[in-house]
Amino acid sequence: MYALARPLLFRLDAERAHDLALRALELAWRCGTSALLGGRRAPMPLRVFGLEFANPVGLAAGLDKDGAHVDALAALGFGFIEVGTTTPRAQAGNPRPRLFRLPEHAAIINRFGFNNAGVDALVRNVERARFAGPLGINIGKNKDTPNERAVDDYLYCLERVYARASYITINISSPNTQGLRELQQQDPLRRLIGTLREAQERLAALHGARKPMLLKIAPDLGAPELDAIADVAIATGIDGLICTNTTLARDAVAGHPLAGESGGLSGHPLLAGSTAVLRAMAQRLGGRIALVGVGGILGGADALAKLHAGASLVQVYSGLVYRGPRLIGECIDAIAAHAAGTSP
Repeated sequence: MYALARPLLFRLDAERAHDLALRALELAWRCGTSALLGGRRAPMPLRVFGLEFANPVGLAAGLDKDGAHVDALAALGFGFIEVGTTTPRAQAGNPRPRLFRLPEHAAIINRFGFNNAGVDALVRNVERARFAGPLGINIGKNKDTPNERAVDDYLYCLERVYARASYITINISSPNTQGLRELQQQDPLRRLIGTLREAQERLAALHGARKPMLLKIAPDLGAPELDAIADVAIATGIDGLICTNTTLARDAVAGHPLAGESGGLSGHPLLAGSTAVLRAMAQRLGGRIALVGVGGILGGADALAKLHAGASLVQVYSGLVYRGPRLIGECIDAIAAHAAGTSP
């Protein structure tokens, strides 16, 4: 079905198509026809950072920023869903156009800038969701909050989403909020994560349930920066890392008419770089912290590459734009076949 819809969607402005696709998925779920889209597979349960997953293929943050379509997306067969990024206050994000397709490279450039309706709206949405699987909530800071007060924004969001989240992701790696990636530097990161970890334990005692905390990092990091992040992750006892967000690099799409657009590049050109960062973090962490691999997955072999590089779970987003919901099932099948020692 998506093969028929894609040419029509690609004739529309990319952001308009994004919104229309979400409304169509919502309609399919409410009509009970989501299974026809081809994503659902038999369960292959696993346990990661203390949570039970029906399968290791999840939705990355960014597609459903306000958690308004959790059930419709879950019906496609995902093992887990991550929504957001959400911020304390609603914000419009960057001016349009801010989303660009590069079909020749199966890539996307976005400079959304954490556009969202605010954390309270997201919480209201996820309170209505029926999805019983793991739900991650990705949190960030408002654009006008200076980095020296960023921790206040993250604490505000953490406290409000804690009761409804299965896990919480700290997003300090989007390239579309000015200065945000500076929080990945060792000293600011240690202070931020240390403070949030203290709040995590306080909230665990308050709610009678400990919710894992994950950190999402950028792909544009050198060895010293990866060393610093690994040191902080181990020292603070964070539960997991998501490797990676979008890239600022344009080498893989050089010469394309849209290559000069500012923002983060995702899709197939991100696969090699994001997987290299994943592998580097796995080597540094030595199995002490669970890893989620995301970036450039457009087929089952790509998902397997993430697992081979050290991921326990994978996430997809841009690949859905080019492959549709069938991508989910292909990734699950490839992972299941590999686990069974057969070909997918």
